[in-house]
Amino acid sequence: MSNADILGFASALFCSVLALIVAWNERRSVAHWAFVAGMVALAVEDVCFALTADAASPEEMVYWQNWRLVAMSFLPGIWLFFSLSYARGNYSEFLKRWRFVLAAAFLMPIGLVILFGNDLIVSVGHTETGHWMFGLGIPGIVLNLLFLLSLVLVLMNLERTYRAAVGTMLWRIKFMILGLGVIFAVRAYVSSQVLLFHAVNLSLQAVSVTAVLLGGVLILRSLFRAGHFNTDVYPSQSALHNSLTVLLAGIYLLIVGVFAKVVTFLGGDAAFTLKAFVLLVALVLLAILLLSDRVRLHTRRFVSRHFQRPLYDYRSVWRRFTEGTAPCVKQAELCQAAVKLVTDIFQVLSVTIWLVDDKRENFVFATSTFLSETKANDLKPQSVDAMEVMRALENHSDPIDMDASKESWTAVLRRCHPDEFRKGGNRVCVPMIGGGEVLGLIILGDRVGGVSFSWQDFDLLKCVADQVAASLLNAQLSQKLLQAKEMEAFQTMSAFFVHDLKNTTSTLNLMLKNLPVHFNDPEFRADALRGISKTVAHINHLIGRLSLLRHELQIKPVESDLNEVVVKALAGWEEAAGVSLVKDLRPLPKVLLDQEQMLKVVTNLVLNARDAVSLAGEIRIETTQSNGWVILTVSDNGCGMAPEFLSRSLFRPFQTTKKNGLGIGLFQSKMIVEAHKGRVQVESQPGKGTTFRIILPLPKPR
Repeated sequence: MSNADILGFASALFCSVLALIVAWNERRSVAHWAFVAGMVALAVEDVCFALTADAASPEEMVYWQNWRLVAMSFLPGIWLFFSLSYARGNYSEFLKRWRFVLAAAFLMPIGLVILFGNDLIVSVGHTETGHWMFGLGIPGIVLNLLFLLSLVLVLMNLERTYRAAVGTMLWRIKFMILGLGVIFAVRAYVSSQVLLFHAVNLSLQAVSVTAVLLGGVLILRSLFRAGHFNTDVYPSQSALHNSLTVLLAGIYLLIVGVFAKVVTFLGGDAAFTLKAFVLLVALVLLAILLLSDRVRLHTRRFVSRHFQRPLYDYRSVWRRFTEGTAPCVKQAELCQAAVKLVTDIFQVLSVTIWLVDDKRENFVFATSTFLSETKANDLKPQSVDAMEVMRALENHSDPIDMDASKESWTAVLRRCHPDEFRKGGNRVCVPMIGGGEVLGLIILGDRVGGVSFSWQDFDLLKCVADQVAASLLNAQLSQKLLQAKEMEAFQTMSAFFVHDLKNTTSTLNLMLKNLPVHFNDPEFRADALRGISKTVAHINHLIGRLSLLRHELQIKPVESDLNEVVVKALAGWEEAAGVSLVKDLRPLPKVLLDQEQMLKVVTNLVLNARDAVSLAGEIRIETTQSNGWVILTVSDNGCGMAPEFLSRSLFRPFQTTKKNGLGIGLFQSKMIVEAHKGRVQVESQPGKGTTFRIILPLPKPR
């Protein structure tokens, strides 16, 4: 057996072992089965590579290469499914959104193999250095193109999951994503070379097998970390901008060029596989170092110690914290942003935020870097214990070292935030206090390197907790304000409807007062029936338009005579007992009016005037025009209004001086007049009366 045979069988065996470990030890979920299926497909592919390298004739080599392409056709759909479901608490939403792409990743490669299996490989030969080359037909080229596109999508989704994870969640999944990234990045390079030369180079396949073996080692390292498959990350469903995967794909040609120069410098193509392996191992080690929390922590401390910088640059930290939390208007968004920032600033892996519920009887889980919602609900304290913690924290506004404290209530906090690492240092609780009350808790633990929290850390933690508490208080007040506005909008809508009904019943009331006097008059009875019919129709019309009152006032203006609207509104008012109604309606040019809406305005002003005057009062209604405006004046000699009410409350809804009033009529009238691009003027003196002027614009001459 050659080195290629051994490498292929070793990689296949290793993939099979990984699949068995996950299938045997882990709980069953879609991500587990996708991983098992993907590893089995990779193992089959590596076996086919080994058998190809060990084949005795070109025909046998082509036979096993065809089977390798069959195994490869299953990889795009399986691994894309895994990348959409691994470590994601909302994986079902991603699967639903990507269902068409996922179906294409499964069906198109497998369909190509089934329909054009005999045309995948069309020739076999040698390169100048003696390596076997398998020429591809058009179906084989298309299969590799689909495979390359699916690899880019898989890498993008793995990157999205990695970016969304923080703290302990990131620690759990880091080596799994790094191992798969190594495998698929190398496979993307190999597939691009296949597309470039329209042929499969057996030495490049050896590089792919090596990458699978190396990536499998990293994945095995991940399997030793507890909870690596039980992590619930919630990546955004929006398109991933500034993707590192897309950036690498964009500069791919440059990378290939540099790599080719390096290979040439090291001796050409003769030892291509070995040199590629060395470079690959170096790149993987560099990635591990760059992703290591310990390396980053020691780097920060080295810079701080040797360049005499303080532990924190408070200006930059505070600017970053305020910029990160300022856009968050909801409590859930604010808590998630705060957890990510606290994790990064203090270099801790386990951060949890608990909020006090509305009844102030218990804590509610908000977010965490290592606890799922289900596990957090299991750890939530009893109501009695939670209230004891709240009372204690009202007198302890500073951060508390939970593991060093001897207080009985700190045991409750320790149960809410279990240790993830034995050497992660002491856990710290920071109360969030706003308005003199405890709004919630921030609990930190598992600091990178097990470094103890200093007083400098405690001071910054307290500032952070106070800022989050203030933001939470603002979010709660904003929510209450929103609910109050919604209630006000509902009351305004219903008040509009009730007010129109009240005006309608006032008209019916006048008719009933005149009914005993003129009942024997046939013309009066006929007019009364017409009035009742008209009133019923108006009420039905109001009911039909009730749903429209929530929206912005819409008018339908037509050319109308304002005097006709006034006359229509005053019909039947001459018989109003004890009130003198004086009309002075001068000829007016036609204006653009919504007659129905303006009728409400006139009726409301006359009704208000009648309520304001005494039994011997007088109401004057005048119309005139002046300088391109028509003016309707309604005045009375009644009780008038105080200057304070006139300036502050007159046109505000639910503000009225009448005992049985709703305070909505003038508010509605002003809205109608302003919708006609007009304005309302008011003059009033207590004990002398009130004058309202409705000023409407004349149409501009054409």
